[in-house]
Amino acid sequence: MIYITIILAYLLGSIPTGLIVGKLFYGIDIREHGSGNLGATNTFRTLGKKAGIVVTVVDILKGTVATLLPLFFGIEHSVHPLVIGLIAVVGHMFPIFAKFKGGKAVATSAGVILAYQPLLFVFVIIVFLLTLKLSKYVSLSSIITGIFAVLYTLVYMILTHDWPLFVVIFALVSFIVYRHKENMKRIKNKTEPKVKWI
Repeated sequence: MIYITIILAYLLGSIPTGLIVGKLFYGIDIREHGSGNLGATNTFRTLGKKAGIVVTVVDILKGTVATLLPLFFGIEHSVHPLVIGLIAVVGHMFPIFAKFKGGKAVATSAGVILAYQPLLFVFVIIVFLLTLKLSKYVSLSSIITGIFAVLYTLVYMILTHDWPLFVVIFALVSFIVYRHKENMKRIKNKTEPKVKWI
């Protein structure tokens, strides 16, 4: 059952939400527009706010549902839910349904947090929106929010000894930072697009 759960988590993460919404409702392949990325940010830029919100919510839920799979199958004592959530994020970044070229891990990582640590999820959303309001850069906001999550879980680990949470959050944030390295170069060169809806 553990192996089935791992496969299901990866396949769940691999669902290319942005691609499906773009093609099904707009007749647009978002990989051919904007940054070419399948994530929510490029969906907002290419298809607009409504589509962007839908893709964001679904991508978050992919991480949430995957993280809850061990509890659903009753194997949470055999495999840590966060590990399964992490696999879903890998699926989101390297989706088998979209030639292994996916999103940048932000929304699905948030979904993993929502399933395991809802209070941290609330803080993460607040930090992200505040940073986005001030900077107008999604990529910078994602990285700053990730750093906040690492610091939060470090303190949480010291207080509660929940080291799996810290390790997985550190891994997720590492993914996010690495996947946004080109964005950071564009911010430095002042060529990174700013959001206009907040």
